[in-house]
Amino acid sequence: MKNLYLKLSLSLLSAAFLSSCSKEGTYSLYVLCTNDVHGSWFDRTYVDEKPRPSLMAVNSYVNSFRSLYGKDNVLLIDSGDCLQGDNAAFYFNYVDTLGEHLFPRLVSYMGYDAITVGNHDIETGPKVYDKLTKELASRGIPFLAGNALKSDGTPYFPEYKLFKKAGMRVLVLGYTNANIQAWLDKSLWPEMEFESLLPFVQERVDKIVKKTRPDVVVVSVHSGTGKGDGQILESQGLDLFKSLKGVDVLLCSHDHASRVEKRDDMVLLNAGSRAAHLGLARVDCTFEKGKLKSKKLDAQMLEIDPAQSDLAMREYFEPDYQKVKSFTLKKVGSFDEPLVTSEAFFGQSFYMDLIHSVQLEASGADISFCAPLTYNKTIPAGELIYNDLFTLYPYENSLCVMELTGAEIRSYLEYSYANWLSEPGSPHILLIDQRQSERYSTGRWSFRYPSFNFDSAAGLNYSVDVSKPQGERIKIEEVIGIEGTKAFDEQARYKVAMTSYRAAGGGDLLLKGAGLSREELDSRLIARLPEIRDMLYRYLSENEGLDREKLRAEGRIGRWSFVPEAQATKALEKDRKLLFGN
Repeated sequence: MKNLYLKLSLSLLSAAFLSSCSKEGTYSLYVLCTNDVHGSWFDRTYVDEKPRPSLMAVNSYVNSFRSLYGKDNVLLIDSGDCLQGDNAAFYFNYVDTLGEHLFPRLVSYMGYDAITVGNHDIETGPKVYDKLTKELASRGIPFLAGNALKSDGTPYFPEYKLFKKAGMRVLVLGYTNANIQAWLDKSLWPEMEFESLLPFVQERVDKIVKKTRPDVVVVSVHSGTGKGDGQILESQGLDLFKSLKGVDVLLCSHDHASRVEKRDDMVLLNAGSRAAHLGLARVDCTFEKGKLKSKKLDAQMLEIDPAQSDLAMREYFEPDYQKVKSFTLKKVGSFDEPLVTSEAFFGQSFYMDLIHSVQLEASGADISFCAPLTYNKTIPAGELIYNDLFTLYPYENSLCVMELTGAEIRSYLEYSYANWLSEPGSPHILLIDQRQSERYSTGRWSFRYPSFNFDSAAGLNYSVDVSKPQGERIKIEEVIGIEGTKAFDEQARYKVAMTSYRAAGGGDLLLKGAGLSREELDSRLIARLPEIRDMLYRYLSENEGLDREKLRAEGRIGRWSFVPEAQATKALEKDRKLLFGN
């Protein structure tokens, strides 16, 4: 009888919460948002303790809003990519795993109401994100991804939560990136499929709004703002903004470009990345005799001052910072010459030779494909510490070995360099543009396409003719195989080492380049190996005093170059100055 009474009481309370209240006047809700924080949790770097944007600085602003407007009138949401991109995230994902993860403790301390799952959060693997889902839930924070569906059609993660904020019923729904299957190996999301946000989100909003009868609806998606043309599966923010009905605030993310869009009945916020901005939406609801009569919406982007750190929060999490710092400063090897990551765009480089060497040695493959993952950093000659590994290899990619024919390898490389190089007759050899947008400062030169898809090859001797059009540039002479150098054969089959991102079809190099269908990818997979950064760590620990000559003399890297050399060298130097200055 006691249990029955308790259940009836809870039902009545729930019904009272969901039913209309007798409200009069105007109620104001302040929605604060972050996204793509990528592990920028601590307010200073680990090596030199320099101030940097962080959640600790964000918390100072959040506290100010709560003090000014009241804690119950503020809703704090993150739109995903929380668990990757920084030493701290890596450490608590994979090293210090016995206790509660740091991230739930951080966001609970800050009073986050909901977190959305990002593609890089899925990339951590089920062992990490399942643990995080449980630990966040234990602190009352849902980890939302309503379009990550199990085989029975139900969500793998929570889809929504109803809050009582500012005296109103506030519904928050969350969805992750619909294009995850194109980037991440199935082993990272074995029990899920990802639905496109269109028309899925509208269908779910309609159904859940009817069920919960909220006053305010907030949708958080880990999807880029995009162009609003319905053509970019990974960036459906503007598509949703143009089409959604019954939603007041739309939060998007993923592309690291801060943005605000407004219309009379909805606002869109994208807070950029790495805690550099805090999005703010204000929703004013006017009620008469308990019925909602009107809404007024506004939104803006707040720039975070890194120096405005919450010192109480810093002190509270100082033991965790010291753990990460100690791990970060651990010695892993040494270089006998500086390593400059930007060299990778202008020909064969020490940086790419190192990654290729690791991939070839660890996999036993004939050939290695990889791209520069760090745009413009320098690691000085001398002792290396673990922190340098995050410069050399910032992502948690594992290593895969695929079987490709010689013809597919050449076509793959043609596609890679087509995104890298301009067509003959262009004033630039590199395919670069002068960008003028919110994401790039006025006049900044940058590559037209993402440089993390500029794969070069090792295990081959080949040239790239900049005077010829796409399809005619790559000339492969020899394969530097385990059994010795042999002539390259387009009919032969070779074992090729590459990242898990690439093996899953990321960047389209296997699909549009090599011409494989998505269904063929699994059948071509020969081996799946551990994470590349771990392999890099072991390689550097075992090989002191590395430089490019040592790598090329002792390994099977081979050689490649842009030709004709005189034409290429002069033009590349011109493009180098535009991209990186003198």
